[in-house]
Amino acid sequence: MDLIKAFTQEQMKEEVPAFNIGDTVRIHNKIVEGTRERIQMFEGTVIAKNGGGISETFTVRRISYGCGVEKVFPIHSPNVVKVDVIRRGKVRRAKLFYLRDKVGKDAKVKERK
Repeated sequence: MDLIKAFTQEQMKEEVPAFNIGDTVRIHNKIVEGTRERIQMFEGTVIAKNGGGISETFTVRRISYGCGVEKVFPIHSPNVVKVDVIRRGKVRRAKLFYLRDKVGKDAKVKERK
């Protein structure tokens, strides 16, 4: 059991990005295509955080060409290079799944001052 704990501690990031549910974030994600690597950005609203420890994930939603797109990112993944917080959101829920039914201005989250 100690071996598993030691391995997971080794794989975890020292600096975990500080963001909350409702924040608009830009994720710098490493994409490997054959022999080449590139950084692709995904910007959207954090609608959920799940789990803890090495398996902690967060879900980001955005509207792309009129279609809702959600991606789940592991926080401690080496492919998640950086997370930039664009706006701080003011919310009263832990999960913002109700945003899936909203369209346009109604889908916005108020900004925290």
